[in-house]
Amino acid sequence: MSERVIPLAVEGMATLPMRVPPQPVAVTGQLDDTLGRPLRDLRISVTDRCNFRCSYCMPKDVFDKDYPYLPHSALLSFEEITRVARLFVAHGVHKIRLTGGEPLLRKNIETLVAMLAALRTPDGQPLDLTLTTNGSLLARKAQALKAAGLQRVTVSLDGLDDAVFRRMNDVDFPVADVLRGIEAAQAAGLGPIKVNMVVKRGTNEDQILPMVRHFRGTGIVLRFIEYMDVGATNGWRLDEVLPSAQVLEHIRRDMPLVPLQPGTPGETAERWGHAGPDGRHDPQAGEIGLISSVTQAFCGDCNRARLSMEGRLYLCLFASQGHDLRALLRRGASDAELASAIGATWQARSDRYSALRAALPPEAAGAGRRIEMSYIGG
Repeated sequence: MSERVIPLAVEGMATLPMRVPPQPVAVTGQLDDTLGRPLRDLRISVTDRCNFRCSYCMPKDVFDKDYPYLPHSALLSFEEITRVARLFVAHGVHKIRLTGGEPLLRKNIETLVAMLAALRTPDGQPLDLTLTTNGSLLARKAQALKAAGLQRVTVSLDGLDDAVFRRMNDVDFPVADVLRGIEAAQAAGLGPIKVNMVVKRGTNEDQILPMVRHFRGTGIVLRFIEYMDVGATNGWRLDEVLPSAQVLEHIRRDMPLVPLQPGTPGETAERWGHAGPDGRHDPQAGEIGLISSVTQAFCGDCNRARLSMEGRLYLCLFASQGHDLRALLRRGASDAELASAIGATWQARSDRYSALRAALPPEAAGAGRRIEMSYIGG
């Protein structure tokens, strides 16, 4: 059997230079791409490291003790991140999500949170500042994150059964510690909390109902995510995707749900509320979400840009190329030059991978190189 060799997440990925356009791009708070999609959401990855080895994200046979992570000098500093974020906000970003890897592994992450929390939109409003975490360090960090200005967290949790959870994180981490982290986040006021469960057929679908029952009525929004073809190291296969429609059918056989309207433009999750005895949504019982990134593309109103930990700008979660913002930043470009470069890059955006994948035959779905989820975040 031949040895499997997986290169660095960024090797083989095209890196395009970001150029300052001859004609400056005006900073108006409204920046649209070629499909008329506005820039509203910025996901910032702060580290390529994680302490879990989930098979769908950072499989242990690839991300082992010899894996060449980026050196600290390659990462954007907190000052660089904040400067770039301020320019994105000027272009219309209202929401910033910190991600990883596992973002709580970045030393002094609370300092970055405080710096970003001080930013304001052009009309003087604070940002929607949130963070996605595996929850392993949340119990010890929740209060400090809240004090620094973080508003809410999203926790990745793929099952309540301890054996299932330990098998999925592949580092023997107990589910009880993640649940304690969620409780600490609630106590600190980091809410509303969202819990994301990646559903992989044949692995954890038996955890769907226990998860719904556990979080029903807690004020926590549970969301089910279809197993996605992000990256090239997870061995993704279409037959391991459990469509959201089947997840919904499974839940509705056990408890009544009613459809809810989207909360915000560009929202990725289809919302369903727990129904009360009168058949209408019972807000006290809460809601669930379904993120159907494989079976129901939501490219049409995608308003998200992604910034990697070393300053590459990606315009799609499934991108095969990034734009080198760090080089421009460290060459001494002015704010006006950086803002124009960001603006021109977004204005040229035409990415709609999921919509195009839907037209492919099953054997072609998931083919080709794309950036790793552990590198760019979810």
